[in-house]
Amino acid sequence: QVQLVESGGGLVQTGGSLRLSCAASGSTRNIDTIGWYRQAPGKQRELVATISSGVSTNYADSVKGRFTISRDNDKNTVYLQMNSLTPEDTAVYYCYARRLVTFNYWGQGTQVTVSS
Repeated sequence: QVQLVESGGGLVQTGGSLRLSCAASGSTRNIDTIGWYRQAPGKQRELVATISSGVSTNYADSVKGRFTISRDNDKNTVYLQMNSLTPEDTAVYYCYARRLVTFNYWGQGTQVTVSS
């Protein structure tokens, strides 16, 4: 089992920045992919950014150039630096981890609200 705990969400104005953190614990040794998804009201959950095999990153087109994902292996923590935020980025952001290419884990989510 893997436990994921997010932090860093909040309210920010358009153009502002936030940094989300996700601390992983438990059976973290075989995590092959970790990252972030988000879900806005009335919409499906969507990928934001992930890191696979420790180095390969993947970003949604809508956040490329604005968001940066990074990972601290020593702390078992993944970060999402979000810059130039817009109201369209308002959503609940979920940390996600996949272990052994089979088992999927989710955090409880953290709310990000961008005011216009």
